[in-house]
Amino acid sequence: MKSRTRAVVIGGGIAGCSTLYHLTQEGWTDVVLVERDELTSGTTWHSAAQVTNFGMTQTMVGLKSHSIALYKRLRDDPDYPVGYHHGDGGIRLANTEAQMQGYRHFASMARGMGVEFEVIDAEECARRHRLISTENLIGGLWDGEDGDIDPAQLCQTLAFHARKAGAEVYRNTPVTALTQHKDDSWTVHTEHGDIDCDVVVNACGYRVNEVGAMMGVHHPVASMEHQYFITEDIPAIVEAGHRMPLLRCPISDYYSRQEKSGLLVGFYEQDCKTWGMDGISPAFSNDLCPDDLDRVMDVLEGAFARMPVLADAGIKRVVNGPITYTIDGAPLVGPIPGKRNAYCIIGLRAGLGEGGGHGWLLAQQIVHGEAQYDTWVIDPRRFTGHANVELTALKAIEDYQNEFRFHFPHEHRAAGRPAKTTPLTPILAAEGAEFTTVNGWERVDYIKPSPDFHPSLSFDFDETFEVIASEVRNVAENVGLTEVNGFNRIEITGADRHAFLDRMICGNVIKRDGRVGLGYLLNAQGTVKGEATIANLPASDRGPGRVWYGSAAASEYHDMDWLTAHLDPNEDVQLRSLTNDQTILVLAGPNARDVLSEATRGDWSREAFPWLSMRECCVGFAPATIMGVSFSGELAYEIHVPNASLYAAYLALRRAGENYGLKLFGARAVDAMRMEKGFLHWKADLITEFDPFETGLSRFVTLDKGDFIGKAALLARQSDGPRKQWVTLRINSDRAPAHPGASLMDARRVIGTITSGGYGHRVGMNLAYAFVEPAYANIGAVMELDSCGDLVAAEVIAPSPYDPSFGRMRS
Repeated sequence: MKSRTRAVVIGGGIAGCSTLYHLTQEGWTDVVLVERDELTSGTTWHSAAQVTNFGMTQTMVGLKSHSIALYKRLRDDPDYPVGYHHGDGGIRLANTEAQMQGYRHFASMARGMGVEFEVIDAEECARRHRLISTENLIGGLWDGEDGDIDPAQLCQTLAFHARKAGAEVYRNTPVTALTQHKDDSWTVHTEHGDIDCDVVVNACGYRVNEVGAMMGVHHPVASMEHQYFITEDIPAIVEAGHRMPLLRCPISDYYSRQEKSGLLVGFYEQDCKTWGMDGISPAFSNDLCPDDLDRVMDVLEGAFARMPVLADAGIKRVVNGPITYTIDGAPLVGPIPGKRNAYCIIGLRAGLGEGGGHGWLLAQQIVHGEAQYDTWVIDPRRFTGHANVELTALKAIEDYQNEFRFHFPHEHRAAGRPAKTTPLTPILAAEGAEFTTVNGWERVDYIKPSPDFHPSLSFDFDETFEVIASEVRNVAENVGLTEVNGFNRIEITGADRHAFLDRMICGNVIKRDGRVGLGYLLNAQGTVKGEATIANLPASDRGPGRVWYGSAAASEYHDMDWLTAHLDPNEDVQLRSLTNDQTILVLAGPNARDVLSEATRGDWSREAFPWLSMRECCVGFAPATIMGVSFSGELAYEIHVPNASLYAAYLALRRAGENYGLKLFGARAVDAMRMEKGFLHWKADLITEFDPFETGLSRFVTLDKGDFIGKAALLARQSDGPRKQWVTLRINSDRAPAHPGASLMDARRVIGTITSGGYGHRVGMNLAYAFVEPAYANIGAVMELDSCGDLVAAEVIAPSPYDPSFGRMRS
């Protein structure tokens, strides 16, 4: 066994084998996989092994498409062919028009990744799958690439090709400990010796947290028992003369695919069961849980109704094995939070179907620092400290129960709520607030007009349209107040703090005390990594001279990891997270200055406190730090308050606002207003696939300053010109907003993709942001939006249609 290698992958299922294979494809051939038992002895061996193109984001569609292309190549490889039934086709059923509308959106989104789905009616579903009834059926989504693959053969051939390239695989080699050294390298301790390596990868399936504990981390992954059975031969299948399409049924919570001349039928019962919560026996390998068909009888009845042929089919075999889930159902693939040179590829509940793509994207991140797609949707850092075992289990149960039910826009499911709150959460709830969630935080979405207000789930504009319009109108005409909790805040101290930020940010860094600026961080490829507000606090009785680095709530772990990774030991720079210590109250509208002046001492005139200023003070008697910044486009103040004083500050502002028309507003109103101003949202519009010039951020780039991360790559990219260009669009529809991922078309050819959409109530426009081909980026360019199957006109307009001179923010 080697004693030194470049990377060690721990785990020999689809996740580990795919990672090992793709590392060799990216040029790292001195790599090792260690497996405690035999390859595929965990969840992989009993997988139903369905391979679909369907995904709810473009990244997921892209990685699944890679899996399919890879599996087809491996199927046809003469050296080590894999049994792969490709192209049987598959149908996702629907019995509501809302589900069908969702399928039309996913078809639009997939088209941008080169994948064609068909939305078909009930009769066509039955024509393509002769075993189903059309009772209580409207239609479905057809994926012509759907199929299934042999799990063991797939993993063995990936390992075979990885070995052929130079990798080594050590079976029956349990890992006993992990040690990280001062230079961030690792030693992997095994029962057969130690391996020193630069990078370690946790690909341990349901044993993920056994290895996680060796690193001192916990991963938000829980296992669920999952059952399927295999029938005896079914005459109708034998007589059909062709393979049956796969079926996924959100109506009755089951799926089926052909297995030889019978069917494999799997269940997602409501009376489901977690597994391994209190530990997993070391002997559980190539093993299953006891059968428990009584638990799935309600689901089975629905399957019988949809496929009457099952009622007469004998059961040949029952499988009940653990599968892994994360809090939001999507895998965790990427850097492990708080660790250097450590990665994971875990929580792959549909591992065989998409594992080829996950390993591909992870290998790119390990070797190159980024993948070709923005991978935030699967990034392990999207969950933070709230993601404990109990919460993970609650969300895993909920996701399991809704396996084939996609999330609608603005749908927030109930399990695990509330995970993070502030002292104001119950106060705002009593005021009628409806909450959304941001990184676990309960944040005001909008104020309900009545206690029994429950908008429908739809891809169209819903019943909240006038509610949001009213909130925006009051902000524009009077003054509004909202809470922004969970905002990522990192305090940077030390004499070299500004020199450090100069290296991190691609533009000029504001350095003057009492002033605030906006900056963008790039990666080594010269594309957009992050966005940050930089605020300079002078020395006071609250602390030394320091910088507050502020960014999106979701970026808490991501940004801390990025900044920490680039600290120079020779610099005097210290980082400290204040994210969970303070909360922001936003005061916005033309009367905001009057309210602030009544709630605080001091001169808040435009001359004394201009736009982009900051000041420490008290709101009432609550200590606060106030910044003159705006995400709404109106005169606005961010009031940063320690959580212990938050309620006191809130009461002071409410009292001061009584004579100025102050009302509460929420996140949906903020989002509508930022669309009118051309303000971008991290991981919606700001993604690692595009550089700042392509993203419309040229004014924030200073190429003639000193070196900064990504500068060389950014300069090199300029000779090629932009691949896509960010634009603002006016959508000619009063029915529905544009949804992220939807395709923009010209002559039925995809020329761009929506990143954000919403109605601009102050300008009376249905607005969207998108990345389009440069030829379509000029103001006045026209195209068509595939809006849930309807083609509607879209026109490029100038950014910031509301107050383009920014006069109201500076007033």
